[in-house]
Amino acid sequence: MFRRTLIQAAAALACAAAIPSAFAFAEGTDYVALSAPLPGGEGKLVKVWSYDCPFCFKYDAGVDPKMVPAMEKATGLKFDMFHLETKGKYGRAGSELFAYCLVKDKAAGVTNLEDPKSLFKKAKDAIYKAYHKKGERWTAGEEAFLKTGLDAAGISADEFAKNRKNPDVQALADSWKASYDIGKIQGIPAYVVNGKYLIMTKSIRSVNGMVELIGELAKK
Repeated sequence: MFRRTLIQAAAALACAAAIPSAFAFAEGTDYVALSAPLPGGEGKLVKVWSYDCPFCFKYDAGVDPKMVPAMEKATGLKFDMFHLETKGKYGRAGSELFAYCLVKDKAAGVTNLEDPKSLFKKAKDAIYKAYHKKGERWTAGEEAFLKTGLDAAGISADEFAKNRKNPDVQALADSWKASYDIGKIQGIPAYVVNGKYLIMTKSIRSVNGMVELIGELAKK
């Protein structure tokens, strides 16, 4: 039932982007206030996700490209993604890979997660496609999993092996561990506004409605 609800919500969001929202947003129905703030979530819309999550992939492909630009323009919040390492056989390896890509992106001045030049985007998209479209499960092991993302990002295995334990990489990957408590509330993907409010995705009916809700929560 939960899986069906998420799929229906994603489909509704993708198809109803142009439908104006006429909802009055209510706590407990459209969003919940977190008992403790999500560290690192201030000034952001944070998406908690996993490469292993089919619903994260559906939102990544059908919702985020429409919602994020409108949300950032309307609210001034920055979109960020926290990878959940507790889901997926290669969860921690994935977090270290994505964190390393983000560290390199930052050094290169690439701050938009959807920038075509983003190494994070290249690795994420390649792993998503391999897992959810091609049915790849990397039975050969972690090295094969990492190769999918590294090849897409143009990073050698040797380079990554030398840098994956870099303090900046480990600090970023470790900072995402806080997302575990968020994921327990309603599953993932999970969208958190300003570190304080979790959107109840099952109640969203359009991209415009989601943007309006984020705007309301950003003012709180």
